[in-house]
Amino acid sequence: MNDVVISLPRFEASARRIADYLGSDLMIYQDDSFRESFSRYRCLVAVMSMGIAVRNIAPLLVDKWNDPAVVVVSPDLSYAIPLIGGHHGGNDMARKLLGMGIAPVITTATETAGKVAVEVMADAMDLAVLNRDSTRAVNAAILDGEVGVFSAPSPSIVIGGPGISVLLKKGEFSLGIGCRRGISMLQVKEAIHTALADAGIVAEEVMIYATTEKKLHEKGLIEAVRAMNGTLLFLDDATITAHPPASPSRAGKIGLPGVAEPCALAAARKKELVLPKKVYGGVTIAIAR
Repeated sequence: MNDVVISLPRFEASARRIADYLGSDLMIYQDDSFRESFSRYRCLVAVMSMGIAVRNIAPLLVDKWNDPAVVVVSPDLSYAIPLIGGHHGGNDMARKLLGMGIAPVITTATETAGKVAVEVMADAMDLAVLNRDSTRAVNAAILDGEVGVFSAPSPSIVIGGPGISVLLKKGEFSLGIGCRRGISMLQVKEAIHTALADAGIVAEEVMIYATTEKKLHEKGLIEAVRAMNGTLLFLDDATITAHPPASPSRAGKIGLPGVAEPCALAAARKKELVLPKKVYGGVTIAIAR
């Protein structure tokens, strides 16, 4: 997705200068300009008063992970103010506009303290935050002092609490896996390949593979994910139960409402199921985004 400059008609000349500088699209403000742009662009640069921008975006906001960044530029081109999405491209856009002599006004707490937020750190390393709810606690800790950064070698099992952010390679999808006891590596690997083909997804688009902690000792499952150069996440019963499957499951035999679908949804960012659970021999797979 590209960026777009949205401008009131009277500020079109100035907005065009910004659009040319950024190599972005230009849109002259109409009642539905923000609504049309919200899902199409990664960053909206609004050349207008902050009040107009706030009233337009307020009904459109979902969460900071899915909303585009919005940067308000004062009509006299003096200031660039990240209104939302500072850690998700807004601060970078405001700083970029400094090249036009427009002063960035950064208000995110970590940046004003001269520190780097965990989301910004992840992006700099081309990684994604798996457990997004952790970032508030981690960023607060970063403000209070130094926070440790640990890299686990592969293969590893990492056990962490709610105040620990897990950074993984970027990817759009999570793949939930259930399997019969004693399944072989080749069976699991073949099932994964087939499921990805059924969903029209390539392995590089998978951020995380997830299953129940009851499969900690399934050597074939672990080796298959390793062969895919993937990361296998073992989820506890409470996490799985919090994401009931859309269809009935035989996982009740092990005390769970399901495995493949709940695991895929629990590890997904948008919580959208794109491939309902499907059985491939002794392996059950579901995919979510």
